[in-house]
Amino acid sequence: MKTNKIISAILIIVSLIMGYQAYNRISESTKSVNLLGLNVKASDESGKKEGYLFLGLAVVLFGGGIYTLNKSK
Repeated sequence: MKTNKIISAILIIVSLIMGYQAYNRISESTKSVNLLGLNVKASDESGKKEGYLFLGLAVVLFGGGIYTLNKSK
């Protein structure tokens, strides 16, 4: 019983860390610069895809942690 709670806590913590990293990757992959009145945007599509992949994995890990926590009760 106690190991299930430890595993679920680890899954939830890891998912929160991965979610934070995913948010940073997504936000860092889009930059814009205002140059002489022109707004120039640059986007890194592979960085965005990687960020969304991390975000999806974080959601799955969070769901697994909540499921394991509820299952142990």
